[in-house]
Amino acid sequence: MAQNKYLAPIAHRFLSPELWRFTRRSVPRGVALGLFAAFIIPIGQIFLSAFLALPTRANVPLAALVTFVTNPFTLPFWAAIAYKLGEFLLRWDATAPAIATAKAGSGTWAWLVEAYQVAGATVVGYLVLSVVTPILGYVVSVWVWRAVVSRKRARRLRAMEARLDQRLASQ
Repeated sequence: MAQNKYLAPIAHRFLSPELWRFTRRSVPRGVALGLFAAFIIPIGQIFLSAFLALPTRANVPLAALVTFVTNPFTLPFWAAIAYKLGEFLLRWDATAPAIATAKAGSGTWAWLVEAYQVAGATVVGYLVLSVVTPILGYVVSVWVWRAVVSRKRARRLRAMEARLDQRLASQ
């Protein structure tokens, strides 16, 4: 990366060791940034998450990896979720103007109105997903991190107690 002529000016930032370590602060940030980048734009998500990880001191590999939650295989699922969410939030049927519904009886105008409503609802759904999923991802990753650390600590304490009991029994 440091030898690439395009990345050389910022390579020292990307190669900073704290961006590649898994710490209790960098992991949730990486998850949140990866989820944000996954839902906010359809192309270039990995690059966006990596560049956003620089100023926030988030874990770069984890931020890039989490963007794969929206991949070509899961995209139809997320698009359907975004459409349903946007449709629920916008409630097109309740807010549709009378002029648009009067002209939307048939023909090309009906198709355009329907396409506008579907696209608008999907975009709003993706915007909501790009705000809500990073928050949930951050909270869940903090919780998982604490659970893993506490389990390791409990295991170490049990091992230390067992060794101490063994030493006391042999005396």
